[in-house]
Amino acid sequence: MRALTWKWHWPSRNGSLPLSFIILLLTILLMLGSTASLVEVDLVRIFKSTGKLLGFAQQLITIPEWSYLPTLGTKMLETLEIAFLCTTLSLILSLPLGLLAARNSSPHLIVYHISRNLLSLMRALPEIVWALVFVSAVGLGPLPGVMALTFVTTGFMAKIFAESIEVVNSKAIESVAATGSNWLQLVTFAILPEAFPDLISTFFYIIDHNVRAATIIGLVGAGGIGYELVMSLRLFNYSRLMLIMLSIYLIVTILDRLSDQFRKRVI
Repeated sequence: MRALTWKWHWPSRNGSLPLSFIILLLTILLMLGSTASLVEVDLVRIFKSTGKLLGFAQQLITIPEWSYLPTLGTKMLETLEIAFLCTTLSLILSLPLGLLAARNSSPHLIVYHISRNLLSLMRALPEIVWALVFVSAVGLGPLPGVMALTFVTTGFMAKIFAESIEVVNSKAIESVAATGSNWLQLVTFAILPEAFPDLISTFFYIIDHNVRAATIIGLVGAGGIGYELVMSLRLFNYSRLMLIMLSIYLIVTILDRLSDQFRKRVI
C-alpha cells in the first residue's frame, strides 16, 4: 500500500490555489469560528459599539490644555529615560545570554538548555506583574519600572539575539574556524558581524516596545506617563488625554523612522 504524502505546490501547476492550501485555510477559519465564543467575539456587539467608539473619539477633538505641557514634558522624559536605560542594560545582558542560548555559539549543550530555560522564565510574566513585584520591594517611582522592564526585556532580547545568531551563514563560521580561531574569535569575527543588522533592528524594536511598556507600568506607580494617562481617563480630562496620546504617538513614530535609517546604514 502506498504511503500517503502531503504535496505542497505553490503556485500550483495549473495556476490556481492549491487544494492543500484551501483545506488548511478552511480548517483554520473553522477553528477560529468555533472558538470565537470562548473570548466573547460577537460581530453584532462590535458593530453596535462603533457609535460609542466614535463618541469617545469626538471627545478628543477639543482645545488642548496647554498649561499641562511642562508636566507632560517631564513625565514623557521620565518615560523615555526608563525605556532607554532598561533597553541599554538589557542589551549588555542579552548579548552574552544570546550567545549562550544559540546552538551554533553555545560552548556546551547543557549551557544551551540552561540559558534557554532562564530566558523562558524571564519572559513568563508580563512587565506589569514584575513592576508590581519590584514596587512592593523597593517602593514607588521609576526604579522598579527600570528593574521590571530590564528583567523582561533581557529575556525577549536575548531570545531574539539567539535566533538571529542561529541563522548565521555556517560558511562564514567554518572559514574563520579553519584559521584555528578559538570560540571568542569565532564570535567576534564570524557570528556577530553576520548577525549585526538583525541585532540593530531588534534593539530599535525593543526601544519602541519599551516606550509603550514604560507607559503601561506607570499604571502601578512605576514612574512615567502611565499614571497621568489613567487619571486623565478616569477624570474624563480629554484635553489633557489628547496631548498625552499625541506625544506617545510622535515619539514612537520618530523612533521608528530612526530605526529604519540606522539599519539601512548598517546593512
